[in-house]
Formats: sequence, C-alpha cells, structure tokens
Amino acid sequence: MDRRKFLLSLAALPLAATAMKLTDLHRITSSFKPSPRMPVLFLGHGSPMNAIDENEFVQGFRRVGREVPRPQAVLVVSAHWETRGTQVTAMAHPRTIHDFGGFPQALFDVQYPAPGSPELAEETRQLVTGATVGLDHSWGLDHGAWSVVRHMYPNADVPVIQMSIDYAMKPEQHYALAREIAPLRDKGVLIIGSGNMVHNLRMVAWDKLDQPYAYDWAQEANDRMKQAILSGDHRPLINFHAQGRAFDLAINSSEHFLPLLYALALKDGKDEVSLFNDNPLGGSLTMTSVKVQQV
Repeated sequence: MDRRKFLLSLAALPLAATAMKLTDLHRITSSFKPSPRMPVLFLGHGSPMNAIDENEFVQGFRRVGREVPRPQAVLVVSAHWETRGTQVTAMAHPRTIHDFGGFPQALFDVQYPAPGSPELAEETRQLVTGATVGLDHSWGLDHGAWSVVRHMYPNADVPVIQMSIDYAMKPEQHYALAREIAPLRDKGVLIIGSGNMVHNLRMVAWDKLDQPYAYDWAQEANDRMKQAILSGDHRPLINFHAQGRAFDLAINSSEHFLPLLYALALKDGKDEVSLFNDNPLGGSLTMTSVKVQQV
C-alpha cells in the first residue's frame, strides 16, 4: 500500500469520517510487513467430502502445508464465489459456508472458524488498479476455501480472506488482475487458487471409477495443461477456449479453471513450479495441484 497516498486521502475527508484511532491507522498501513517471498498454490479441491475424508489428496494438502513457510494470512481465489465485479471478504470473522447439498450431516457440521482480515482486504483493494475491487461483508469462506485450508492449518489460527471471480471478465483480465496482487507475496500472504484443471461433472464415469483415465480427452487436456504449466508458457491456458475439443470438454465451465490462472500469473523468473496430487478422479476430473516457489 502507498502510505503517503493513503494518508493524503484521509486528509481530504471530513473530520468525522477520519476520526479513527492512531492505532487503527497504524494497523492498516503496517500490519503486513515485508517477508521472504511466499509460495503460491493451485489446489485441486475435488469433492466437498475431501474436507472430512482421509485420502491421498488431503494428505497432499497437509504435506504442502508443512512444506511452505507459515503465512501471516491466506488469500483464496475459489471456484465457488462468482460475482459481478471483483470482491474481497473484509469481515473479521468469516462464516463457514456449506454451499452444497446431498452430503452427510457430518460435512455440514464442520465449522472452520479462521479469523478474517479487514486489513488484508483493504491492502488487496488498494493494490488493484486495473479493476474496481469491493469490500464484501456478507460472504465468508465457501468450501473451495475451507475444505482445503483446514487440512493445511487445522487449528484455524491463520487469517483467511477470499477474492471472488468476476464472471464478466475475460481470462486475460483475470491473469492481469492476479499480477497486480503479487506484492502480497512479499508480505507473508499465501495466495491459493482453488478449483480443478479438468472439471466436467456431467461426464463423471461412475462405472469406470477404478480406471486411471476413463476418457482420452481428459488425459489429453491434463497432459497439455501440465506441459504449459511446467514450460512457463501460459498462453494456451489463458486462451483455453481456442485449444480444441479436449479443452472444451475438460473446461465445460470456466469457474474451476480460472483459479489456476491466478496462481500462474503470480510466477516470476526465480520461481520453480512443481506438481502434486496429480491424479484423475471419476474419469472427468483431475486433482492435479501446483506449487510455485522460489528456488
């Protein structure tokens, strides 16, 4: 955040509007101090049941939680929060949202009472100049966020905020917006994109769940996506609508794919990219996850 511009903007407001305590002002302008550059993650979150199941994928979430430095806060871009315009959650105590149906009561009973961070929300809003970012006080943490973060930080003692996906923006605009929040990496913020690279629920092969890939198009799309990720050539991923039948079937709606672009856009020249949880599920989904980290 530009401290000088922020203070000048306060000076221009009516006295009643600026009657905040000096301690509050100090917290807003300096709460996220410089730190070693944090990694960035894209997590294939899969079924909401991964929140309470014990399997190879949740083991991967726990492992990466141990591998990355402990963050001051977490910012999640989840496939399950689409809005008109970009929003960031700005409440101190975000609610746990059970945005699904037809699952066991045990899943609905889960609460993830991580604190929010109005300060990080404001800092994020200030960083983005290519779009207007609103401060949201009603959403909370949807299952795209809490179902994975709870495995990484089970004590719910790390502040978590979410950034929404503006459904009116083009893929290249999402990629550009993500690049604007890159300075958060240097302030102890772990940025996570949560979705699935291959995600076509309409074509789940219930009779072929034990096969590595039930569909050739799913394997083709996942292999080509991984090639682009590991080579650092993000153009085919940004232009995913122009990549042919395999991509069209793998990304039959974009909300689960776009969080990947947010993670990849934050990669810089010193980062190394690695994959984990790289397995298919149900024939038409992949749990492939990505870690971007300084070498």
